[in-house]
Amino acid sequence: MTLKIAMVFFFVMIVLEWLICYFFKKKYITLFDTISGISSGMTNNIKSIFKLSVVIVSYQWMVEHFALFQIESSVWLYILAFVGTDFAYYWTHRWNHEINLMWNRHIIHHSSEEFNLSCALRQSISGVFQVYFFLYIPLAIIGIPSDVMNLILPLHLFAQFWYHTRIIKKMGILEKILVTPSHHRVHHAINDEYLDKNYASIFIIWDKLFGTFQEEIENIPPVYGVKKPVKTWNPLLINFMHLFQLFKDAIRTKKWIDKFRVFYKHTGWRPEDVSLKYPIEITTNPYKQIKYQTQSTYFLTFWSLSQLLLHFAIQYHIIHLLPKFHYQELIVYALFCLVSIFSYTSLMDRHWLSIPLELTKLILGVYLLFYNGEIFNISPNFSISETIIYSYLFVSLIITIIYSTKTIEQPKMIK
Repeated sequence: MTLKIAMVFFFVMIVLEWLICYFFKKKYITLFDTISGISSGMTNNIKSIFKLSVVIVSYQWMVEHFALFQIESSVWLYILAFVGTDFAYYWTHRWNHEINLMWNRHIIHHSSEEFNLSCALRQSISGVFQVYFFLYIPLAIIGIPSDVMNLILPLHLFAQFWYHTRIIKKMGILEKILVTPSHHRVHHAINDEYLDKNYASIFIIWDKLFGTFQEEIENIPPVYGVKKPVKTWNPLLINFMHLFQLFKDAIRTKKWIDKFRVFYKHTGWRPEDVSLKYPIEITTNPYKQIKYQTQSTYFLTFWSLSQLLLHFAIQYHIIHLLPKFHYQELIVYALFCLVSIFSYTSLMDRHWLSIPLELTKLILGVYLLFYNGEIFNISPNFSISETIIYSYLFVSLIITIIYSTKTIEQPKMIK
């Protein structure tokens, strides 16, 4: 229920931000970028709902084996848990930025060349292994119960949503205590003055304590994105492109030590022989940034937006079905949703990859209808007919084939 409410709240706030930008003529939002961001958030939701990750050591296990105290429930217990979680998040976030391999877990969040509320939803699906469990050992030692952490962790994550915006300027005294939109704009910037600063999630004090704080400078506007532009709307590609590059560099380098060092050196490090022979595009002057955009038509823009809304509804439906169906019955539905998201975001790129993805989506859709059609019974009095679903699957395939292969000479709309 909490996730359903959060999904609707985030969506409403993104629409509200867009309305404010529209009426005040602020060019802070582009449609395809927003669709990509929200779609990325939906893929992360699917991963979380179905627990598609490996927990090396659970927090409950650490409490059972390491706890030296038993703290009585009180307001201070929750405050202590929240502050401890924020401290752990600071180091998790910082190491994700500073270590080459760990950057792959976080690149999706920084991949947008805009900065708005939809960026907050750009969450990773590539962090399959929960590797930072040891940061929560101090909380386990002092006896913070797991049920308290189960409440605090999602609240702490949701509390990071609001400051992904350019609408709110500096906030006076709060700038000295909390992470504000101004602080986080610095964090998302690729300007040399701002790079690798302001890692904190809620309390900015951590950056001030550990030497990573940078104030937003009035005459230096932040430029957003990543140093190596992702140049795609597809969250699947963004999630794994850095890891793919690391493995290519590890294979290509002739030095055996570099085949290992490439993974644990600082982010962006490449073996010298590989960087000379296989140079990659890096933004050296952010003020000359050319933002990624793709050609579109009114119809393709409408189709992409309608796909976003449809898959938002599908994800809502999946959450609704969780208590009613077995995990194995819903996993194909979840996979269908993921593949479909990757398909329509690739179509926004006008990339050939959308065709095999769409064919896979068609196969999964037919499988669901044939073997598990009761999933589409929305309520005892209403179900979606097979004719409508088959029609959608084949129309979607036709549109994908046309727009992934068709050249638009004079696009009517660019987003």
